[in-house]
Order: sequence, then structure tokens, then C-alpha cells
Amino acid sequence: MIKVFVSPLDETGVKKTAALLGAFCLFLSSIEYLIPKPLPFMRLGIANLPLMLALDILPFPVFARLVGIKVFGQALITGTLFSYVFLFSLAGTVISTFVQFLLRRLVAPKLLGFAGIGVVGGLISNLTQLALAQVFILGESIWYIVVPFLAAGVITGFVLGLFCASFAGRSQWYASRCRRTEVQRPETADDRRD
Repeated sequence: MIKVFVSPLDETGVKKTAALLGAFCLFLSSIEYLIPKPLPFMRLGIANLPLMLALDILPFPVFARLVGIKVFGQALITGTLFSYVFLFSLAGTVISTFVQFLLRRLVAPKLLGFAGIGVVGGLISNLTQLALAQVFILGESIWYIVVPFLAAGVITGFVLGLFCASFAGRSQWYASRCRRTEVQRPETADDRRD
């Protein structure tokens, strides 16, 4: 017998959850657009909240689509789809969310909670954007904004992580989608090959 974990959501439930989280990303992108930015590519990252919540709920292929919805939707809302800001957002979001996804799957959530995941995501996103800014825009003058930019990423990542942890701890909706039941099934020939 082999132990496997089964998600409480069927395919329709996963699609509905992804649609809800995608809509939440777009709504938060609209709110974030209203907040003044010192640099065009510097955002608080509140539109990443649904992505952080999705780490424990969605399987990887659906999570990847949700990341795409967030990035392209945000670009459409802010009017940056055909600009360097879109490239910065795409690279920062894709790299940071996939690192967060891997960390959440490989490291026990008790060892690295949402606050830690948020800090890692903020740092990786900002480091990616700083590297692109150095290559395409600012050159060596990038060093003038490195410290405040990374500090902002750590602070906002930590705050967003605390919010996610608070929401996850209190929400029955979230808890119902995160429960994974352990079931045992007979071993198959495919299992023996691995």
C-alpha cells in the first residue's frame, strides 16, 4: 500500500477557486494602480496576495495559469502591456512565485510560514527587477536605489505574509480548500518502476 494525498477539490472546484483568485488579483491590481509609485516598476505587491493563498490550494499547472492571469491582467489594467514595466513585472512575478511555490512544497509550512514566503518572494522579485533595471535603464546608478528597493520588498513581503497567515488561520473557506486527506492505495507497476 502507498500513501497518497488527495485534494478536497474536484476539477470544477479547482477551476472555480482559480477563477475567484484570478478575479481577486485583478481587483487588487486596480487598487494598487491608484497608489503612487516612486519608480514605474515599484509596486507594493498587494496583487500577489491571491497568489500566496493559492500556494496551498492549487496544483502547479493551475497555479501557473493564475500567475499568467495576474501578470497579463495587471498589465492591461495599468496600461503597461507593451512597455518595459511589463517585462519587469513578468520576470519578477514569475521567478518569485515559482520559488515561493517550490519552497512551500519542499519546506514544511511550520518551518517557513507565509511571512517567510512573503519576504523571500519580495526579495526575489525586487532582485530580478533590479537586475533588469541595471541592464535596460539605470546602469551603474542602480546602486542608489538597491537598499531602499530591497527594504521595501522585505517589509511589504512580510506584511503581506502576515495578512495571508491571519486569513489562512481564520478562514473556513481557505481551510476547506487546503485539507488534504491521506489515503492508501494498492501499489501499481508504475510505482515499482520509480
